[in-house]
Amino acid sequence: MKKIIILILITTICLTLFAKEDKKANPKKKPLVTFLEIGSETCIPCKMMKPVMKDIQEEYKDKIEVIFHDVSKDQEVAKKYNIRVIPTQVFLDKDGKEFHRHEGFYPKEEVMKIVDPKLGIKRKK
Repeated sequence: MKKIIILILITTICLTLFAKEDKKANPKKKPLVTFLEIGSETCIPCKMMKPVMKDIQEEYKDKIEVIFHDVSKDQEVAKKYNIRVIPTQVFLDKDGKEFHRHEGFYPKEEVMKIVDPKLGIKRKK
């Protein structure tokens, strides 16, 4: 019985160490831009932003992180970012510093005009 317990402990320790080494070898890449969409699940313009957020996440992949905050469920976010109306889009650089803000519906093409320069992307006009 003692041998089995010792074997389980050794296996657990080894697996834990290997998991830590794997995280060091493959750390999660920090996005260059964070796109905060601050709104509500029930707000019509906020609902209109859902496909925009999805398209932006798909377009930029790991270069941008899109995060939705529902102010009806988390009012602290609204206070932290001084939200006056919803939806509000807040754009943060890789250091977490706000570089752009917009209130109301924001079309994908307009979001891209703000995000592209931060990512060093130049598009043909």
